[in-house]
Amino acid sequence: MKRLAAATLTGIAALAFSAFAQAEPDGEAIYNRACMACHMTGAAGAPIKGDADAWAPRLEQGMETLYEHSINGFQAMPAKGGQVNLSDEEVKAAVDFMLEPVL
Repeated sequence: MKRLAAATLTGIAALAFSAFAQAEPDGEAIYNRACMACHMTGAAGAPIKGDADAWAPRLEQGMETLYEHSINGFQAMPAKGGQVNLSDEEVKAAVDFMLEPVL
């Protein structure tokens, strides 16, 4: 009986970890940690979150280009906003969050 209980608990823990690991990245939290310093102030020419006019020419290039620039860096912006430990999906979630007000 103890083995069955231990196996059940192990299975539940594995499922919980799997669900957590597959959860969608929190774009807002990533933005706050990696992007906000420049995209809230316009530092180094960064387009400010919510400024439709500043984002318009960038959006014309398409989302894939925006993602590519965010992941690999572009002009003054470092790759992944300087947070090299972020996954590509986390960076994309931050970009999506940043663009919500203008889409």
